[in-house]
Amino acid sequence: MARKTKQQAQETRNHIIDAAIERFSDEGVSKTSLADIATTAGVTRGAIYWHFKNKTDLLNEIWAQSESGLKDLELEYQLKFPFDPLSVMKSMIAYVLEATARDDRRRSLMEIIFHKCEFVGEMATLQMMQQALYLECYEKIEDQLRQCIVAGQLPDNLDTRRTAIVIRGYMTGIMENWLFMPESFDLVADTPQLVDVLIDMLQHSPSLRILSA
Repeated sequence: MARKTKQQAQETRNHIIDAAIERFSDEGVSKTSLADIATTAGVTRGAIYWHFKNKTDLLNEIWAQSESGLKDLELEYQLKFPFDPLSVMKSMIAYVLEATARDDRRRSLMEIIFHKCEFVGEMATLQMMQQALYLECYEKIEDQLRQCIVAGQLPDNLDTRRTAIVIRGYMTGIMENWLFMPESFDLVADTPQLVDVLIDMLQHSPSLRILSA
């Protein structure tokens, strides 16, 4: 009985998250209340408060779930491309770009973060959480870049922090522009070339090198 109750609680939690993504995507975060989410999910507000402290906590959980899925995918690529960190990085970048167009759930999440969430008022806390994730992301990218350098796939004098900033800016810029105007280019079809452009820049741009003393 306890196991069933725990499973039901998890199902309710997931249902609330799905409803929140739907309402946030359709109406924006600021215009969506917990009561709206409860109505869409078919639960009481009390049920939402049982699982989440507030709207900020709910949105942060949605983002965290998305990021956790990427960790599993990275492990999968590491097994597929042993001793080839550059292929792992290229595959991860390609997945993130393509999934923005192909995965409805991830597309909705990206639309919420880029275009339908104002980091003011109660959402100011979420902004601080996102800033912490950005710094963590830079560190993860730098670690991947260092692995590529050790493997001889990127230049020894690559400035890893500057390159990490460029990579994140490049990817978020492409996704944000496509989400704003999907008809402007075919994100899925163009992803292989977009990834190649980025890798060419990492391998050959002198502006990404550490200057000699």
